[in-house]
Amino acid sequence: MNVEAEIRDLKRRVGELEGSFGFLSGQVRDVHRSLLGFQEQTNERFDRIDARFNGVDTRFDRVEARLERVEKTIDELPRALAEVVRAEFDRRDRQA
Repeated sequence: MNVEAEIRDLKRRVGELEGSFGFLSGQVRDVHRSLLGFQEQTNERFDRIDARFNGVDTRFDRVEARLERVEKTIDELPRALAEVVRAEFDRRDRQA
């Protein structure tokens, strides 16, 4: 077998591999840049959504506090009503 032909064939094959590698590394670099951009956009969007959820959570906390005050008032209502009725009966008893 001809050694020089073998060397030329190996050089040609290495050149083809280098060309393929160069093309693929460029493609990988471009995809990587695209992914970094996508990641940045995604992070910004999640930050905005997170801020909105924090606002909604604050509003729910305020609503919950108001409902607790209403429940407390409702719990105190029978006692207050009983005091008013008792006071009215006492007033009527004193008048009679």
